[in-house]
Amino acid sequence: MEEPTKNNRNRNTALVLIGAGLFLLLDHTIGFFPILAAFLVLLGIHKIRSHSDRKGYLWVVIGAVILLGNSFSFVVAIVLISLGFFYIRSKKVHRDHTYVNKQKVIDSIRLGKEPWILKDSSIWYVIGETHIDLSLAILEKKETTLILQGVLGDIDIIVPEDIGVSVQASVVFGQIDVAAHKEAGVMNKLFWQSPNYDQCDHQMKLIISYIVGNIDIKIL
Repeated sequence: MEEPTKNNRNRNTALVLIGAGLFLLLDHTIGFFPILAAFLVLLGIHKIRSHSDRKGYLWVVIGAVILLGNSFSFVVAIVLISLGFFYIRSKKVHRDHTYVNKQKVIDSIRLGKEPWILKDSSIWYVIGETHIDLSLAILEKKETTLILQGVLGDIDIIVPEDIGVSVQASVVFGQIDVAAHKEAGVMNKLFWQSPNYDQCDHQMKLIISYIVGNIDIKIL
């Protein structure tokens, strides 16, 4: 029994030495905070995939904040690139130019507690949350398009089953959950459309894209 125990101890010692050496090497070439940020992001992704734990998103966000905060110019670059893609996509999708266009640094959107008019819209923010219930929405057109895009977002949308919905969603880090179809981890994309989309009197196109995000769309 002593020989296996000794071998395990030697193996653990070797792994610790290798890990310490790699850490010192990476710390010298990259820096401590980027390593810490990468570790937290990977830890968060692991928790999301393994346990469907919302705390995983917290670790991803903390890691992303540390990574971005370590370089202000990098943060600005990410924001500008995201905003640039937002403008390109908005002009490509909303060809008639008669749509609601909003950009904010921080925003909180909550719609659905009382009747409201839903129009073609493009909404972008650096950090924000969007909670929309379409049950009481008044749709003026047969097909309405909503673009939600930004850097960090928490999206919850409820769609009644009598509205046909087409979803095109993507996140670099995070989770997408649409009608029980789920993608989680890194570089996630999900395309989904109601089986009765073409037959519905009202149709909703959702185009959602975030760098770090939690997207949850329920069909009731």
